[in-house]
Amino acid sequence: MEIGNLTRRFKSARRLQQIVNVFLKYGFGQIIDQIQLGRYIPFKRRLKTFGIWPALKGPTVPERLRFAFAELGPSFIKLAQLLASRPDLITVEYANEFKKLQDEVPPFEFESIKQIIEEELNKPLEKIFLDFNKTPIAAASIAQVHKALLHNGRSVAVKVQRPNIKEVIEADLNILNIIARLLLKYVPESRFFNPTGIVEEFSKSISKELNFLLEARNCLKFSLDFQNNPNVHFPEVYEEYTTEKVLVMEFVDGVRIDNIKAIDALNLDKKKISKTCIELYFKQILENGFFHADPHPGNILIRDDGVICFLDFGIVGRVSDELKDIIANTFIAIINRDFDRLIDQYIELGVVPEDIDIESFRREFKTDLRDVLEPLYGLKIRQIDFAQYMETLIRLATKYRLRIPSDLLLIDKTLLILENLIRHLEPDLDIIAEAEPYASRIVMRRVSPSTLYEKTKKNVIDLSDFLLFLPKSMTKLLKKALKDEIQVKMFHVNLPDFIKDMDKASNRIAFAMVVSSIILSSAIMHAAGVEPRIFGFSFLGLLAFGFAFFLGVWLIISIIRSGRL
Repeated sequence: MEIGNLTRRFKSARRLQQIVNVFLKYGFGQIIDQIQLGRYIPFKRRLKTFGIWPALKGPTVPERLRFAFAELGPSFIKLAQLLASRPDLITVEYANEFKKLQDEVPPFEFESIKQIIEEELNKPLEKIFLDFNKTPIAAASIAQVHKALLHNGRSVAVKVQRPNIKEVIEADLNILNIIARLLLKYVPESRFFNPTGIVEEFSKSISKELNFLLEARNCLKFSLDFQNNPNVHFPEVYEEYTTEKVLVMEFVDGVRIDNIKAIDALNLDKKKISKTCIELYFKQILENGFFHADPHPGNILIRDDGVICFLDFGIVGRVSDELKDIIANTFIAIINRDFDRLIDQYIELGVVPEDIDIESFRREFKTDLRDVLEPLYGLKIRQIDFAQYMETLIRLATKYRLRIPSDLLLIDKTLLILENLIRHLEPDLDIIAEAEPYASRIVMRRVSPSTLYEKTKKNVIDLSDFLLFLPKSMTKLLKKALKDEIQVKMFHVNLPDFIKDMDKASNRIAFAMVVSSIILSSAIMHAAGVEPRIFGFSFLGLLAFGFAFFLGVWLIISIIRSGRL
């Protein structure tokens, strides 16, 4: 039904056909057939292959999938970048391939920039900016950035959304939702990857990136959180010039955090910069519960006075108080080599499957954790291969079927990128040791009298609510039981689909029997010499045979197009 609705929307149907053709190009015809999208395969190509898709030689499957995503444009590039941070779902091989996808695209023309700004701000460009550099300083799949000068003489960075990008991404999201549901329906193995959950997570993430008002609010929140910290600077937002599609912020001069030569030329203390970065991030994650989740080198600049400046606030993470407690306890457990406590945190986090034997899990997982973590103690950051370490942890999570929450993975990804930056700045720094004071403060705050009082008060209120509503609920249940009104509703998840497939199969069999009967009747009419005759053949027999031939070809084509040979 959804595919039918999509077909009626001409543009969406054409986009779906384009997506199908790209996946065919890179050797994913079998999957296209399996999820019932064979009707979008060109008829000539289907006849040529006759439903048998040869395996492509050369690039691996993850490489071919990366090529396909790159060719399909912004939505799929962004989806691949999200998947790159979920090796627990798509395996390390696919995640490593998707990390290679770059978000840089050719800039769009200045006329479109001018039109979007004037439409959004209801003013001519010249009335807003004294000078506007037509050449962008950065261009990505969603937006590009230009340097400009306000009439008050202040330099600003102007971020402008690409024309019609929101409509393009929304159309792709609808298609991705349908593909995810088809995967769940026709490819049972895909349940492990949770395709609908991935699309839902991607939809939330990309929707936030498309709204520059949210990005402006994120920047303002960071400025408030660190207003008394002289070591960090967040650019000023010009709210009067900011809309969903246009963002005007203070232009920040500085060198990228990975430009070691430039930092050395400024005679800046790299160790101090490294420690400040770590302190800033642990404060964001473990204290504020609100962190900058895209710390790649282009988004962190160092001013000539050593102050760290953050840019691009489209991707942020939030940490609940419960998760902060668990992260802090995890850090303390790792520092103290308390593996039993570490396993308790995994269980409390809810990542352990319900059907697992907890005792055997504790025993086996503790052994594996000790093997992974023990070699790390006492090592400097330059001595640790964090990428290999993370890969080992992901394989461990896969082995025990751990369901790692997306917000925790976002923290892991952020810290992994941060570690890579610090490795180049100050390879002798110990990140775990730097995290210890923040984790200790969280733990101490957790057992403070005020915190214990608040938790006790909340538990008492919850218990009183439960006790108040329990008698009423039990009375209702007993009344229904006495009146025999308790009903148990059961629904077989796959039964309607099974019935539909059986109907299709039986209809095709009946159709084939009708065609066979007409062909048999044609032969009987010819053998009996039924008049009139043409060239020695019964005219009615020839007519019946022609009709049967047409129906037979129609049946074969419908079977080929369905992808079920």
